[in-house]
Amino acid sequence: MSAAWIPALGLGVCLLLLPGPAGSEGAAPIAITCFTRGLDIRKEKADVLCPGGCPLEEFSVYGNIVYASVSSICGAAVHRGVISNSGGPVRVYSLPGRENYSSVDANGIQSQMLSRWSASFTVTSKSSTQEATGQAVSTAHPPTGKRLKKTPEKKTGNKDCKADIAFLIDGSFNIGQRRFNLQKNFVGKVALMLGIGTEGPHVGLVQASEHPKIEFYLKNFTSAKDVLFAIKEVGFRGGNSNTGKALKHTAQKFFTVDAGVRKGIPKVVVVFIDGWPSDDIEEAGIVAREFGVNVFIVSVAKPIPEELGMVQDVTFVDKAVCRNNGFFSYHMPNWFGTTKYVKPLVQKLCTHEQMMCSKTCYNSVNIAFLIDGSSSVGDSNFRLMLEFVSNIAKTFEISDIGAKIAAVQFTYDQRTEFSFTDYSTKENVLAVIRNIRYMSGGTATGDAISFTVRNVFGPIRESPNKNFLVIVTDGQSYDDVQGPAAAAHDAGITIFSVGVAWAPLDDLKDMASKPKESHAFFTREFTGLEPIVSDVIRGICRDFLESQQ
Repeated sequence: MSAAWIPALGLGVCLLLLPGPAGSEGAAPIAITCFTRGLDIRKEKADVLCPGGCPLEEFSVYGNIVYASVSSICGAAVHRGVISNSGGPVRVYSLPGRENYSSVDANGIQSQMLSRWSASFTVTSKSSTQEATGQAVSTAHPPTGKRLKKTPEKKTGNKDCKADIAFLIDGSFNIGQRRFNLQKNFVGKVALMLGIGTEGPHVGLVQASEHPKIEFYLKNFTSAKDVLFAIKEVGFRGGNSNTGKALKHTAQKFFTVDAGVRKGIPKVVVVFIDGWPSDDIEEAGIVAREFGVNVFIVSVAKPIPEELGMVQDVTFVDKAVCRNNGFFSYHMPNWFGTTKYVKPLVQKLCTHEQMMCSKTCYNSVNIAFLIDGSSSVGDSNFRLMLEFVSNIAKTFEISDIGAKIAAVQFTYDQRTEFSFTDYSTKENVLAVIRNIRYMSGGTATGDAISFTVRNVFGPIRESPNKNFLVIVTDGQSYDDVQGPAAAAHDAGITIFSVGVAWAPLDDLKDMASKPKESHAFFTREFTGLEPIVSDVIRGICRDFLESQQ
């Protein structure tokens, strides 16, 4: 009976159906490839034949003596000294999974450490009857009867490396099919070493080509084994290397709650660029930073001097990363022999204190709204004011560890509608804003600013968030606004002034932070407040980013 090869669609591997009973001594060894893995063998004991001339630097081997089943059989055999790189027969024994697989340099192969895997194997010469543990291989049949079910183990992962990570791989014609597969192999090694688990890192994959494609999300897999299989299934797309387009798409569409993003966990995208991008990556880097995504660039094969004329911007790496401080950029000369680069990259991805872009304008600000409730506004226009406030507030990531919102209504008097510490969810904040009752009365904006600085910002003066005050008024104040506004500026509060109808431009400018033209807004009608929403949000994000430089 001859051996049969069955291709496993999309996995880039073949499953071996071995002839005869397990461990048949008279059977000829079955020829396998350099990269056939332990998990591709579906027998407790099998004799295989490794080819000669396998590239040692491309072997994936995890463990020593006992190897994780994801390891190359021939790589493990060379590593253990069962065969040389000339190839030869190898006996493979399937073993249970282990908690830890050690990293050992032997016979020209540096095996990798792995925290946990569901199945293992060991290798010996075909004539050996000893397993790795030194125990004789039993030829006794297992007892009949029901097999005990193994209780599935919940894999928590590496709790010291909590991060939500997107691998943005290059799938363009620039990298080609062969290097694309080597890239996937490297990403798989990184994913394995991270220690993926329910309470550890979660990963997803996006492919950059003519049009970006999200291959799988953070929520799809929480075990290293499943992630590795998913990576191997990814097919090469081709097209231009529109990395900027893919990075923007990843920042906006991949890192969402529905896709599996966890609250309070650093968001990271590792961008692989073979050569250089064919579009603008700077704007995409800005978008990613605004969304709180820490961008790492792994560049491979820098353009040679003759190719520099084809590169839109030779400083594209510095302009795309989270911070241009050397930490977020990583270079490999080519896709061969990349194993030595795995551990240093993983160490960076697990260094949370360096993830400066996790703090964003959306999750690290305190915004107080000072709302004019004077008689000239009227109830219907007051509702439009509240809608304006709600549309700004709902943009931010409100939580007990994120953005905070407060509101004060003023006439001649002031009333704190709610403070920064009253509500810690977006739903509650928006509900309270909708239910604010219109006061009606005169207009004393200066007193209201002083009241807000003292009673709303005062209690949270130790907060790490940046402070903003958005003033919405429709008329002239009966008191001085310049002095109270200056005091607020001195207290580190950035003021945006929004005037409607009869609000004097001079008052708006006196209250606004510098530069005045980007912090003071005016509209003749209350319906004109809606277009100003995006201007205020962009202004808050711009000021926040500048404060972090």
